Amino acid sequence: MIRYRSISLVVALILLAAGSSLFPSFQSAMAQDGNAAPAATAPEILTAPDATPVQPATPPAASTAPVASPAAPLPRDEEIVAAERRIEEERARLSALRAQVEKNIEEDGLLADVKVNVDALVRDALAISVDLRPRIGDIQARLTELGEPPAEGQPAESPGVAEERARLNAARAEVNALTRQTEDLSIEAKALSDRISNIRRTLFTSRLFENTEINGSVVQEAFQSFSADAARVQRSITSWLTFVIKFKALPLAVAVLLSMALASLILFLEYRLFGRINRRDTSIEDPSYLSRFSVAFFSTILPSLALSFFLSSTYFLLDTFNVLRSDISPIVASIFGLVGLVFFITAISRAVLAPAAPNWRLVRLSNKGARDLSIAIFLMALVNGLDYVLSVISETYSSPVVLTVMKSFASSLVVGTLLLFVSFLRPVLAVSGDPSARGRPWPRAVSITLRLVGAVLILAAGIGYVGLARFLATQIVLTGAVVATMYIGVLTGKAISAPNQFGETRVGQFIGRRFRLSAVGLDQSGIAAGLFIYVFALITGIPLILMSWGFQARDLQLWLFNLFTEINVGTIRISIFGILGGILLFAAGLVMTRWFQKWLDGNVMARSHVDDGVRNSVKTGVGYLGTAIAGIIGISAAGIDLSSLALVAGALSLGIGFGLQNIVSNFVSGLILLVERPFKVGDYVITGANEGIVKRISVRATEIETFRRQSIIVPNSELINAPLGNWTHRNRVQRSEVPVSVGYDSDPQEVIDVLLEIVTEREDVLHNPEPFVEFQSFGASSLDFELRFYLADFADGLRVRNEVRIDIVRRFRARGIVMPYAHQEVMLHIQDRDREALLGRGSRAAKIPSDGQEELFPGPDDDKLLP
Repeated sequence: MIRYRSISLVVALILLAAGSSLFPSFQSAMAQDGNAAPAATAPEILTAPDATPVQPATPPAASTAPVASPAAPLPRDEEIVAAERRIEEERARLSALRAQVEKNIEEDGLLADVKVNVDALVRDALAISVDLRPRIGDIQARLTELGEPPAEGQPAESPGVAEERARLNAARAEVNALTRQTEDLSIEAKALSDRISNIRRTLFTSRLFENTEINGSVVQEAFQSFSADAARVQRSITSWLTFVIKFKALPLAVAVLLSMALASLILFLEYRLFGRINRRDTSIEDPSYLSRFSVAFFSTILPSLALSFFLSSTYFLLDTFNVLRSDISPIVASIFGLVGLVFFITAISRAVLAPAAPNWRLVRLSNKGARDLSIAIFLMALVNGLDYVLSVISETYSSPVVLTVMKSFASSLVVGTLLLFVSFLRPVLAVSGDPSARGRPWPRAVSITLRLVGAVLILAAGIGYVGLARFLATQIVLTGAVVATMYIGVLTGKAISAPNQFGETRVGQFIGRRFRLSAVGLDQSGIAAGLFIYVFALITGIPLILMSWGFQARDLQLWLFNLFTEINVGTIRISIFGILGGILLFAAGLVMTRWFQKWLDGNVMARSHVDDGVRNSVKTGVGYLGTAIAGIIGISAAGIDLSSLALVAGALSLGIGFGLQNIVSNFVSGLILLVERPFKVGDYVITGANEGIVKRISVRATEIETFRRQSIIVPNSELINAPLGNWTHRNRVQRSEVPVSVGYDSDPQEVIDVLLEIVTEREDVLHNPEPFVEFQSFGASSLDFELRFYLADFADGLRVRNEVRIDIVRRFRARGIVMPYAHQEVMLHIQDRDREALLGRGSRAAKIPSDGQEELFPGPDDDKLLP
């Protein structure tokens, strides 16, 4: 048989080789096809065991087609091979998940875990397709470089090019095929995910609305099952305790001691950190609205979180030390859950109702009404918790269904009866406002709602819808407690974020003292504290409500993951984690840029004694470059394709053309100023009507400070397009001028010698260039000179000129050189009649007696005549 198979294989290979050689033109066409498979290449030399190589047949002599030489198989791309391997692995993984679904079709928790894995498989399959996209681009680019294959009648291309083209076409075909496979795989996985969702939805509905007939035989059977299961549970727990005492005493003791130490640490930390927040001050007779709500919220949340952490760590320690057995572990976990549930609901009821502290009560209830409501809420929480523990025990020991139905029936009846009892109470505060007085009944709407809900629970349980009754009873207790806590948290956050309220709290006062905050800063901190309480209340309460309504923890994890990683807006996929990561990278880039700027300026350039203007230009340029790089890294890390910003760039260009051209002009001008450096920080410039010292060159404008300490913001485009004077462009040397005027009787040469003597004796005046005195002009009443000298620093000009003027005055006075003031002669041209009138007035004024009783002028005064 083996020999026959070998001979058959050899014959088949020979026929295949011969058939391939008979159709060379067909092979050439297939090699040029872009979608051809790798097998469509030149014929190969086929060999078989114990056989000689078979050569391809020679084509007819009349044929003009080139003879294809034998070639080795084209090498396959490593990326394609790896993608094929990944696809096969994901396909096998999908088959395994499909088998798990069929096996656990009645287990909601396991189905939730399987759905998470299926959704992850969908993402992994799409990731394979995404990873193949760059390879497609590379192949297409290479084919474009090779160009089109030669047409019929044209010279054939070289064998190397033909082989490269065939390999690229084959690789492209393989990549396309793999892309289709990944799409099919993701579609199959998505269909499986949808099927799991439908199964879970149907399972939840069927369990919720499952009807069971309640009669005497069912009750009798439940009692019998309860007795048998109780004995079995007792034997199991007794045997476990015996085993623990004999063989696990030390691990149990260590776990208990560690748990107690952890509990003590938690209580100590809670008291030290939050002792003043979650405890009522009995000395305060009338606490404020904010104090009551904050104490209620924190006295519920903080102890509940501390207890939850303690119970979780205790269970972890017991399980780590192998103290718990497989059948005991879920029972211990359910008991811990019962303790946490009862504690939380009791804490929220005492925080809101405050039976022993009416002045801290959040609702207008009487003392008796608050106490009765607290007891009723505690009993409802205890009943629901016991129902949960018994359900876990029944599931662990595979108890009969009738027992599970009867315990749910009993718990629903108890909760319904308690609601009816509460509806007939008189808890509302009396009209007088005295909490110790007899209260009033509920408002009509509240009492009717309580009676209706209680009657629905009892009726649903009585007619056999025990699952529905139990679900409603659980939601009334657990969801009501969570909603009440969230509502208190929202009100607390609102009260804390109110204007000037955070500073009145103890936490606000501590923060204000610790960080030395002003009133405005403390008020802004109150806004942040209020927002934090909002977020804390929501992220704590909403998951608890969803889990109580039947959602699994893995569902919440998947939703949260999708929320932060896959938000689809049209064709755009947004990832909150990616955006946050991009923001963090951008912020880190900015921090690194600022640090590098300070290091470069304070160490490298400062020690090298680089000019201040150069230092500012380099520092600003480094800041621009670092910010740009950080922005590109942040955008890329956020998952935003930079090529997709082409539309934004086009819109920005359009906006620049219409309304942003001035801003862009100023920005470009600022870059030109930093590179060309016509002036720098510290230069004394004059532009238009403004002059002063350049203080800062920013992106849009330059800040100039005048000598009157006025800051003038000049747009950069004006500094580029308008004339600009820079006193310190090349250096700080400045020529100063002092004009001097002397009388006509002064000796000009003596004046020049005195002026030169004054400036030559000064050390702060440069001798190269030399000082110079110019005899400028013959003035109207003086000889005008101008003393010119140079200073090393223009900043000293004002001081030096003042001192030089003082020396000039002193030496001129010592030498008798007069500095005249301007003389003016006024010539009055008066007519003879007016001259006689003026002389006559003068003579009459001389004759007036000393008492002055006689008129100065006997005639009328024309100035006092009215028209």
